[in-house]
Amino acid sequence: MIKDVILNEEGVKYIPYSNLLTTDQAKLLIENSNTVKYSKKDVIFKQDTRTSHIMVIKNGIVKIFKEDKNDKSIILRVATRNHFIGLMSVYGSNIHQYSVSAMEDTEICFIDINIFNQVIASNGNYALQIIRLISQDGLFIFKRLMSQTHKQLPGRIADVILYFSEDIYASDEFEFPFTRKELAQLAGTTKESFIRTLSEFKHDKIIDLEGSKVKILSLDIIKTLRELG
Repeated sequence: MIKDVILNEEGVKYIPYSNLLTTDQAKLLIENSNTVKYSKKDVIFKQDTRTSHIMVIKNGIVKIFKEDKNDKSIILRVATRNHFIGLMSVYGSNIHQYSVSAMEDTEICFIDINIFNQVIASNGNYALQIIRLISQDGLFIFKRLMSQTHKQLPGRIADVILYFSEDIYASDEFEFPFTRKELAQLAGTTKESFIRTLSEFKHDKIIDLEGSKVKILSLDIIKTLRELG
C-alpha cells in the first residue's frame, strides 16, 4: 500500500490532476511514457507536423507560437512545469497547429496517446478536467489576441509584464526569458516600440529594469494600464 501511494503522488505528480488517477492508471501512464531533455531554444515540435503523443512539461519553460508563410510568428503563450502542451492540436486535429520551443533547459514527458485515451475513457472525472484544460487554453489564447487587437501599446506592455509576474513567476521581481524581439511578438508590436515603452516605464519609475531583470515598483499603475488598455 505504501508503494501505491508513492507511485500515485510522486511517480506522476507532474501530470495535471494526477490526484484523480487510480494507482493502476498512474502505473499505466508511467509504463507508457518517456522523458526527453531539451536545451534552450530547441524545438520540441514544429507547426504542421503530425501529432503523436500527449506531452507534459516536467521542468522548464516553453513558448508556444504560430508562424505564417513569411516566417513571421506570434507568441500565443508561455507554459511552465506541470502543464500539457499540444492538447488542442491532439484532440482538434492530427496536425500541430503551432510550434513549441524550449526557453531554458526543459524536460518533456511523452505519453502514448492511445494509453492516455484509454485512461480518459475509463475515468470520467479526469476526462472532465482535460476538457476544462483544453477550453481554458482556447479562452486564454482568445484573451491574448483580443488584448493585442484592442489595447493601446502601454496596456499591452503592462499585460506582458503582469503575465510573467503573476502567471509565470508569481513574483514582482523576475527575469524575462525572452529576447526583446520575442517579447514584442508576445505583445503584438515591434521590437523598437516595445523597448521604447519599457524605457518609458522605467523613466516614470513604474518598473526598475536592468537588462532582462525586472522589478515592478508600482503594481497599481501597471494593473491600471492593463485594465484601461
